[in-house]
Amino acid sequence: MDSRLHIIAGYKEGKSYVKDLYVSPPFRVVSVGQRKKDHKLYQIVMSSSPGILDGDRYQLDIALEKGAALQLQSQSYQRLFNMKDRAVQQLNISMQDNTSFAYVPHPVVPHEDSNFKSKAEINIGENSQIIISEIITCGRKHYGELFKLKSFQNLTEIYHKDKLVVKDNILIQPDLIPIKSIGNLEEYTHQGTLIFYTTKKHVDKNALIETIYAHIELQSEMEIGISAMEDNGFIIRTLGHGGEVMYNFFLTVQEILWELE
Repeated sequence: MDSRLHIIAGYKEGKSYVKDLYVSPPFRVVSVGQRKKDHKLYQIVMSSSPGILDGDRYQLDIALEKGAALQLQSQSYQRLFNMKDRAVQQLNISMQDNTSFAYVPHPVVPHEDSNFKSKAEINIGENSQIIISEIITCGRKHYGELFKLKSFQNLTEIYHKDKLVVKDNILIQPDLIPIKSIGNLEEYTHQGTLIFYTTKKHVDKNALIETIYAHIELQSEMEIGISAMEDNGFIIRTLGHGGEVMYNFFLTVQEILWELE
């Protein structure tokens, strides 16, 4: 199935709003209200499909006009079903100046023989910031499907002024890369990545990292590390044995970063 989701977030009189929206099955987008009366835009992406199926091609285009702030939320865990061939997803995010975008979705659950490739291409303007994450699980652990997927790849590229500033490539392919080997996941079953990048000049990334470390110290169920970028940004990596605790931690980080002016 070829499926499309297209959102334009506009900004008028100090408020962000849905300027344009188009979806095709199985997508549906619903407003979840403007929390904290901050006049930012909060939308949840829903799906009538139980998960991503063989041959599915998802195209997601998100644009933020100058001044807009959009936070996307997911409905539930994303399942990748058994596939003879593969499924693909393309996410394009265009951010004009003075914009904020956040997307911290639920974990991905790859079933046996699933084969999925996703690419996110992000163009960010001046005085703007993006928060985007992903959590990949081992599959249906209680069904004995520990890393029985064919392949999972997620490539994220962030551009500023037509220059590539961030590139992150997650590839899990158990038949080529032993997943439990040293330097890979070893004894862990879940891996998470959260990317924060900003073109705001006044943001102190080191102070933010220290704030997040205070929350890391409260975590006993995961291994967590932060890598600072040369520019104003950082990447958080997590390893653990459960998706929910990892997802909740990323939501906490999102709240810290979302409040930045």
